[in-house]
Amino acid sequence: MNSHKIRSACVFYNNILAGYLLQNSRSYTFLYDSNYVVSQNPSIALDMPKKKRLFRSSYLFPYFQGLLPEGANKAFYCERLGIKRTDKFAMLLNLASHETIGAVTIRERSH
Repeated sequence: MNSHKIRSACVFYNNILAGYLLQNSRSYTFLYDSNYVVSQNPSIALDMPKKKRLFRSSYLFPYFQGLLPEGANKAFYCERLGIKRTDKFAMLLNLASHETIGAVTIRERSH
């Protein structure tokens, strides 16, 4: 991946924009949308409280990692969708956009 390229996705809670997930060659960033921070909606995850708007990590945040398939299911979906097994961001965009367990969905951000 190009080190200057930033991929971004919108994170929704019950179809309400909650924030943005970004990835560059070195890290992941999650940023709550300012309207969501002041809403009565809950935090996306316990380790990402709404009291703070910006989170950075060198690896995919545990909550988002939990939305991804593992093992044989991961291999099946990656092969079927033509996604590298190491490309967690692409997996999120393709697999967590509609059929997730729970209220959170992730969709590609149009620029």
